[in-house]
Amino acid sequence: MVIFEWVVGVLFGAVLLAALARRLGAPYPAFLALGGVGLAFVPGVPNLRLDPELALALFLAPVLLDAGFDASIRDMRDNWRAVFGLAVGAVAVTTLAVAFVAHLIVPDMPIAACIVLGAVVAPPDAVAALAVLKHAPMPHRLATILRGESLLNDAASLIIYRLAVAAAMSDGFHPAEVAPAFLLGVVASLAAGPCLGLAFVALTRRVTDPASTIVMQFVAAFGIWLAAEKLEMSGVLTIVTFAVTVARRAPGITAPRTRVISYAVWDTAVFVLNVLAFILIGIQIDPIQDRLTGGDAWQAMFLAAAIFVTVVVTRLAWVLPTTGLKGLGLRQAGERAKYGPGLALSWAGMRGIVTVAAALALPMEFPHRDLVVFTAFFTVLGTLIVQGLTLRPLLAHLKLEDDDPVGREVGWARAAAYEAALDSLSDSGAEPAIESLRAEFRSALEEAEAHDEGRAPESLPSDAARRRSVEAARNAVLSLRRQGRIGDDAYFLLEEEFDWAELNATPKAET
Repeated sequence: MVIFEWVVGVLFGAVLLAALARRLGAPYPAFLALGGVGLAFVPGVPNLRLDPELALALFLAPVLLDAGFDASIRDMRDNWRAVFGLAVGAVAVTTLAVAFVAHLIVPDMPIAACIVLGAVVAPPDAVAALAVLKHAPMPHRLATILRGESLLNDAASLIIYRLAVAAAMSDGFHPAEVAPAFLLGVVASLAAGPCLGLAFVALTRRVTDPASTIVMQFVAAFGIWLAAEKLEMSGVLTIVTFAVTVARRAPGITAPRTRVISYAVWDTAVFVLNVLAFILIGIQIDPIQDRLTGGDAWQAMFLAAAIFVTVVVTRLAWVLPTTGLKGLGLRQAGERAKYGPGLALSWAGMRGIVTVAAALALPMEFPHRDLVVFTAFFTVLGTLIVQGLTLRPLLAHLKLEDDDPVGREVGWARAAAYEAALDSLSDSGAEPAIESLRAEFRSALEEAEAHDEGRAPESLPSDAARRRSVEAARNAVLSLRRQGRIGDDAYFLLEEEFDWAELNATPKAET
């Protein structure tokens, strides 16, 4: 019962911290990390421990499924050099740099354990960066590169992580012997993910209940990850390719109501998983500090600070001369044109839930586990605070701009959609309601024709009036409920109808 009460309190506190982060335009994981550290020193906090074998499945499978579903294959293909350079090149270079620094500071740490530490802190987290970008928009192409990097760098880092953990835990580990089987597992993952995606789409085609569909999505996320790990395949690659396949196939068969509910549920799930991950690792810091006494504590602090500096400097050194400078379609002048894109990409490399989950997943008997967990959390905390709290003013200073490719495509597509909708009414008769609807679409298309780029307006001409009428209808029904003339069951049914009507008439920017 005590643990349940703490979980309820932690979730409430996380909501308050997230609200504060939004108000300050900062990534909410930064405040969750600070909350986790603060909670570790509160007397009476339960000493919660998560089974290491469960950590990656619990925290990464749903997050990767959600990220993979939102991935744009076209945009990633158009920016494949930058994405590949960050997702593979930057991860490999960061891992090696961190391993070198760790072995230099702690000579008795095995090389394999140093590489594990490097793989744990190597992958940046898009959740933290995108939380900032909601308040300080980054040019679309840079944001696309960040999303693509975060989706693929997890696979690269966890492949290194898995091999290095096996080496650290086994005296008889020989890379040449396991490499063929490991590569076969990677290839099998790339094949199994799409096949499972097609099977999932075929199965859910027959399911119309939103709750059942969403439960099946979570079952798929956890089940596929566990099965892939059991068969010695890559859980990351299997989940990502599964999600991408489902995202391309599902829109034509998924009901709108299910999509709306599903997005809300998954946003909440990702938030809760971030909360639990940061709290779980945060409350381990105090016991770790108790075990790291005297010279070991100072060594741990020095190592953590050195690794934080290493990951930041390595990313700057990798990005500035390579991926961030040319061909990004940005309108800039002078020094900003030379360094702006690369600096923005570099500074957005904050660590987050992937690093936390990988640290928690280390076996309890892993050599220097406390040191690795402490350093990983310090690196996450440092990047979230130092980079996360300064990314927004940095973007404002750089004033990076693009030609709004997404807005342009949305405007064009909306015009095509309105035209198709108008054509569909050609054989619908001449009733007043139909004529009114035709007039709305014609007015929107006339505005698109008058636009320089042919963009249609975000809402139909009558949407503002429709929202006012819906609000008036809602108030009338609410009054009837208060007077006792209708019951709650009738009220809730009508309330849902009005909610959908208002959403349909409200531009996304206002929701």
